[in-house]
Amino acid sequence: MAGGSWGVTGLVLFAVWVKVVVRTSDGDAVFIREFALIRRDHLSEEPLHNAGQKPEDPSSRTARSEEDRDTLWDAWGSWSECSRTCGGGASYSLRRCLSSKTCEGQNIKYRTCSNVDCPLDAGDFRAQQCSAHADVRYHGQYHEWLPAYNDPDNPCALKCKAKGSGLLMELAPKVLDGTRCYTESLDMCISGICQIVGCDHELGSAAKEDNCGVCNGDGSSCRLVRGHYKTQHASGKAEDTAVVIPFRSRHVRLILKGPDHLYVESKTLQGVKGQCSFDKSGQYQLENTTMDYQKLSDKEVLKIPGPLGADFTIQVQFAGGPDSVIQYIFYQPIIHRWRETDFFPCSVTCGGGYQLTSAECFDLRSNLVVLDQYCHYYPENVKPKPKLQECNMEPCLASDGYKQIMPYDLYHPLPRWENSPWTACSTSCGSGIQSRSVSCVEEDMQGTVTATDEWKCLYAPKTAILQPCNTFDCPVWVAQEWSPCTVTCGQGLRYRVVLCIDHRGLHAGGCNPTIKPHIKEECLVTVPCFRPLDMPPVEAKPLWHKQAIELDEEIVVTEEPNFIPDPWQPCSRTCGVGTQRRAVNCRVLLSFSQTVVDLPDDECKGTKPSSSQACYRMPCQKPEGDKDQGMEEKDKEDEELHEWEYDGFTECSKSCGGGVQEAVVICLDKKTREAAANQMLCVSTPRPPSLVQDCQMQPCPPRWEEGEWSLCSASCGVGLMSRSVACIRRPSLDSNSTEILPNEKCLEPKPIPVQACNRFDCPPMWENRDWGQCSTGCGNGVERRQVLCKQRLADGSILELPDTFCPSKMPAKQRLGSKEQRCPPQWVTSWSACSVTCGNGMQRLETVCKKQGEDGLYRMVDPKNCSSLVRPTRIRPCSLQLCKNSLRPSPTILAQRNVYIQWRKSRKVHLVVGGTAYLLPWTTVVLRCPTRHIRKANIHWLKDGKPLVKLPRMSVTPLGLVKVLQIGTSDTGIYTCIAGPAKEHLVLQVLSAEQKFPKLESSRLKEFSISLHGYDDIVQRLLQLKDERNKSSSEDTLDIPNIVVLDSQRLDDINSLGGTQGEQAIAQLLKELSVSLYETNESTLHHPEMAVYATQAPLLHKPNRKSHSTVPRSPVIIQSPLKAETVLSSDITVNAGTPILFRKSYSSLEIKCESLGYPKPSLTWTKNGKQLRYNSRIDVLPSGSLRIRSPNQSDEGLYTCTARNRLGSSSRSSWLQITGSRGRNCFQVVGAKGPVCPDRSNRSISSWRADPWTPCSASCGGGTQTRLVHCVEGTDGASREVERHRCLGTGRRPSNSRMCNVLPCASWATSSWGLCNGQCVGPSLAAQHRRVFCQDTNGTKVPSGMCSGLRRPVTTRNCSAEACAPQWRVGPWTQCTATCGRHGFQSRRVACTLTGGQALREHHCLRRPRPRSWQRCNTAPCGGAGACRDSTRYCEKVRQLELCTLPQFKSRCCHSCLDT
Repeated sequence: MAGGSWGVTGLVLFAVWVKVVVRTSDGDAVFIREFALIRRDHLSEEPLHNAGQKPEDPSSRTARSEEDRDTLWDAWGSWSECSRTCGGGASYSLRRCLSSKTCEGQNIKYRTCSNVDCPLDAGDFRAQQCSAHADVRYHGQYHEWLPAYNDPDNPCALKCKAKGSGLLMELAPKVLDGTRCYTESLDMCISGICQIVGCDHELGSAAKEDNCGVCNGDGSSCRLVRGHYKTQHASGKAEDTAVVIPFRSRHVRLILKGPDHLYVESKTLQGVKGQCSFDKSGQYQLENTTMDYQKLSDKEVLKIPGPLGADFTIQVQFAGGPDSVIQYIFYQPIIHRWRETDFFPCSVTCGGGYQLTSAECFDLRSNLVVLDQYCHYYPENVKPKPKLQECNMEPCLASDGYKQIMPYDLYHPLPRWENSPWTACSTSCGSGIQSRSVSCVEEDMQGTVTATDEWKCLYAPKTAILQPCNTFDCPVWVAQEWSPCTVTCGQGLRYRVVLCIDHRGLHAGGCNPTIKPHIKEECLVTVPCFRPLDMPPVEAKPLWHKQAIELDEEIVVTEEPNFIPDPWQPCSRTCGVGTQRRAVNCRVLLSFSQTVVDLPDDECKGTKPSSSQACYRMPCQKPEGDKDQGMEEKDKEDEELHEWEYDGFTECSKSCGGGVQEAVVICLDKKTREAAANQMLCVSTPRPPSLVQDCQMQPCPPRWEEGEWSLCSASCGVGLMSRSVACIRRPSLDSNSTEILPNEKCLEPKPIPVQACNRFDCPPMWENRDWGQCSTGCGNGVERRQVLCKQRLADGSILELPDTFCPSKMPAKQRLGSKEQRCPPQWVTSWSACSVTCGNGMQRLETVCKKQGEDGLYRMVDPKNCSSLVRPTRIRPCSLQLCKNSLRPSPTILAQRNVYIQWRKSRKVHLVVGGTAYLLPWTTVVLRCPTRHIRKANIHWLKDGKPLVKLPRMSVTPLGLVKVLQIGTSDTGIYTCIAGPAKEHLVLQVLSAEQKFPKLESSRLKEFSISLHGYDDIVQRLLQLKDERNKSSSEDTLDIPNIVVLDSQRLDDINSLGGTQGEQAIAQLLKELSVSLYETNESTLHHPEMAVYATQAPLLHKPNRKSHSTVPRSPVIIQSPLKAETVLSSDITVNAGTPILFRKSYSSLEIKCESLGYPKPSLTWTKNGKQLRYNSRIDVLPSGSLRIRSPNQSDEGLYTCTARNRLGSSSRSSWLQITGSRGRNCFQVVGAKGPVCPDRSNRSISSWRADPWTPCSASCGGGTQTRLVHCVEGTDGASREVERHRCLGTGRRPSNSRMCNVLPCASWATSSWGLCNGQCVGPSLAAQHRRVFCQDTNGTKVPSGMCSGLRRPVTTRNCSAEACAPQWRVGPWTQCTATCGRHGFQSRRVACTLTGGQALREHHCLRRPRPRSWQRCNTAPCGGAGACRDSTRYCEKVRQLELCTLPQFKSRCCHSCLDT
């Protein structure tokens, strides 16, 4: 093989070993230490080469840059010879390491080369490498090797398969550099590794072709065309055109569903036609274009990747049966584009004119200008707007000075006449009239066109508004001569041809069909017929009868170019075989003028009809005696000039297993012995009989038998279709049955049994979910479902879209339920009117018994029908407008006496005023102040007695909330909420870096009337115990919420114990906190991250959770979630610890007392502190609950449930009061022994009375006022002060202190106004400024937030400034238009502006004279007659526009026009 070559691709073989020896120009050998390649998946991070690298000169091999010396590498060597001469190869460059150590980086780099297409006969590069092993024995014999493509595991290995045997071998571990990795990709193998190659033929490039075939394109050079075509079998045609696909189109896909058959016709730009028929599935070639055809059971699929090498016409051959449907889609190139023309000649010869450009439509294929309608066909084409420029600016010789005839510049075209389209012609023929409107319009700088006065357009003649149209004569019917009678005796028929002839003498159509002459009539031959009278004459239909009918069928000229045939000329012979001819032209109807225009044939689609045909009227009979004998011999000679003859056999109908072939009969010229072009020449001689013979009688080898494809499982998106595939063989030629063989007996590859189908996106459609359950268990309910708009994509995925994407109406989302069971009678409730007309009253729940009728409506029935149901009876308070002469309630703050402890880090914490909070640093805090009878915007906040200053981390919202971001120790303090006269505090403590809370000064606590009972030590001890328990266990056993909310009363009790008892109480509290996570239901009144624990508020129990544990703990009384404080039903169940108020008699009362603890606690009940005595009416249930049957006034009192075990005890109390007791109402008071029951039998009334407020302690910045509050009894004239507990039932105690003068002790201050020399804001107006700042009473500047409640003075005002007076501003003079003579002039810009440069209208500067805007220049006479020089600056344009041939330009541009 040495010295030879494998085809024109010019393979270059080179081997690379671990050490490569390269000979330099001086003969020295360079040893490369390493040979590194970059893997394909690492290519994007470290490219193999620089895309802009150019071939280096060999002399640069020894040169080293500073960078190369630093990296210890020698310079890169020259590029090697390309591995291929065409089709894309690889070239490499080497460098050596100059260090004794290993150098970083690669010593070899690659680039692509020879990126030109190979000739068609060059062959495949991988196939050439396989064929190179044909002279090597494998398994003792030679093979003809064929390439195996697209190996997914190792695409760069040379794998080949032996022809005929199916043997697959790896002949080489890697292919030659430049071999494609895959057939459908540009990626190439380099040194056995597949490297990415973009469409720009660069290594590592991610460039890809768009759908138009443009590398890195945006898809704008083509358009997507999709549509469908349905065959019309009823038309009587044998075939039809489905679609014409233009030259260079890409990604063509057609699907024919039905019994018909596809075939393709082509037509090149040179007019060469071709055709391709499909007989089986496979690949076909037509005009250098590959087509992939699939013949399935119920459809045909044609795919053409493209680009198409010619115009392809998809034809459909009808096969009968139902109509077929063809769906097609392809990307069509935009072959017609707009391009801008050169400037038209100037509108004037001197004095300043203008010239315009236009746009013309040209064909990209032929580069010829075509009609504009071809460019209008593509919506993507936007016709460029005309451009305008000045021209011939030199003054005219006859004018005195500068003649400015064009007051518009480059961006403002002249006014022009605008014409509307011509109306339709008044008649289609015979001379009509069409009109249009003409108006004068002008276009502003934004491109907006508006109508203007006509005088502005009078510089150009006004266009016509009327014109004649369709002046040609109307087509008329023209009847030709009658044919002979169809019979030779008696009565028959005769025919004639009737044509519609237009003004050109052509049969084009357009005549009135109602006045068309008839084409058939009866005729009578006066020769008697010798036949029975009952037999009518037989009508003969010779060939010309068919021609008459064909001529009668008109082909109408339309607005689409079509081939229009003229009528057939008479037959060239009166007997025997002759020829008819006609003219066939490509014509189009111009809609705007209603005229028919002839076009070149390549503008019409489809096949051009034949322009000639054979004709045969009758056989030539032997003439009688009066005929010339020479004529008889001539006719006989013509008839015997051609004869029929056998010419071989057709192909065998089968390739094996016995087929048949038929003899071919042709019409042969006796003289030349060549086949005649028209078989009608042999019509006068008898045709020889058909001959058939057997062929291919050898038995067939085993073959794959494929069943019919099943229907696609999906109509769109992506579906699957399957078929049966079996290896079969027919035992003998005489056998009609086949036998199934193992798959190994048939040649590979086995046909696929499953394939994807309908791989295109489905249209968006609605997806209905299942209906949900009925909203009611009886009667008329509602069922609901979810309706989504979804689209199934071609990859099988489902995309959820907005509802607007689905075209059809959305299905119903709800419907009436179909419950046949009617609802039983039930109580229907409604609230009664309030018991009072003003103030606070009560509402009662009124109930009526109703039953649902057949119409679904509820009607009132007898209450006895609802006797089995519990009748709801409830009351609720109602509040109307204030009564007259009543005092408006004062604002109140709903404080909560809670202690907040942050157990773990949390993002945000919500706190309510009235308590104390212990938080961890870096937590966001929101302080809430719930109020009544006051607007949220009127709430004020203080910190440590001073107004709260807005900081970047601290803000007050319009709803009265304080938000502090990422608190620190500096945020520790007392926050006060002020709502009118009411105020509440919250003490905030932040844990320091030493894990301690800072101590607040007692003086500060006393100043704000806050209890000195701090909880710092208790909280500090709780956190210590928690940390100790967590350390003793491998995991956090105290799984307590992030924020714990405790009742301050509980901590006060612990604080009062002290010593060992206090330590035990703290440990007990920690146990309760750990237990509560599993056995309590968190209150919904707090933040989800909080859990509430209190002594007076029992824990709410979750029944569905585990309620006992084996861990020893003291008793805890829990509650089931009940919400009734005033309970009204026949059988009452309440939790222990809930007050009970009875207003009527009830059947029974059950007070539940459930407890937790280990060992299990025992329960005891007491009444008013004494052991409860049980009887038949009062007993204890097995669950521990107390039951009282028919409670009455004797049962009033305080019932206490106590749970005890060896670790401790817990108790809960409920006060039972029955309003039937006369004037008696009892309250439980903290610190009092037993309940306090004020006696109302006395007429004296106890009430709170407050003294006047003391003066405010401060005039600003927040002071306080105090007053004394007494509990008095009696009337105003005779009252006395009594104990404070006597007034506990009369209402809320008035507050004894309030904030006053809360406005800050600061005000806005300003500096003096600055000079009036700022920026001009108008004619003679400027701006001056001053500084505004916030300062306290001592004159010290403070933050502006302290003055935020005061009105801020303005900082800027206008002032009068002479510097801002309008004035004329002139620009520099332009270059003179001539260098000598009296024609030169120059201009400059003159504008009215302010000092700062702002432009004004010119009337602001009219008080001063306007400077000149033009003047003459270079008025000195030009040199002698022999001097040749340019006298205008436009000579360069004159030379470009080739205007030097005109005398007026040549004299002004003598020097520039010398060498033209």
